[in-house]
Amino acid sequence: MSEVRHHTLSVLVENRAGVLARVVNLFSRRAYNIYSLAVAPTDDERFSRITIVVDVESAPLEQIVKQLNKLINVVKITELDPRHAVERELLLATVHASVAERPQVAEVTRIFEGKIVAVSNEALTVSLEGHPSKIDDFEELLRPFGIVQLQRTGRVALPKLDREPARLHAVSGIKPKVS
Repeated sequence: MSEVRHHTLSVLVENRAGVLARVVNLFSRRAYNIYSLAVAPTDDERFSRITIVVDVESAPLEQIVKQLNKLINVVKITELDPRHAVERELLLATVHASVAERPQVAEVTRIFEGKIVAVSNEALTVSLEGHPSKIDDFEELLRPFGIVQLQRTGRVALPKLDREPARLHAVSGIKPKVS
């Protein structure tokens, strides 16, 4: 079986009632598979950003983008190449953790730079934010303890910032050596 291929689309839409429903209905009608979906308002209250991770085995990416562009409330669509994007996800998990197991769960959480956010007699709830692959690795290490509940937010992403290469500045009074 071939590995599922996913692409991340950042869709800027008008911040109006029903827009998310129209986007999801488009995917449903066309039988496009959504791997992950996250939506929230942007810094401009007129717009929201929908981050959709799509399974391109269910439909060609170009077809998905063309269909999204037909929706009137869609302002802009950007495909985010993982090599040129910052991607993050949040995980909350409640795991079995007896008094004897707590130090192990706490240590795994500390190593991954997560947090323990709730404690009971027999369980811990932990939180971790990071790249989706880091979240996957953390989740796998929690499994042996016994996951009671788990929730992941889905991927959010933005393009990486352009950075100019450092410029070399000539130091006055020093002449370059000529060979």
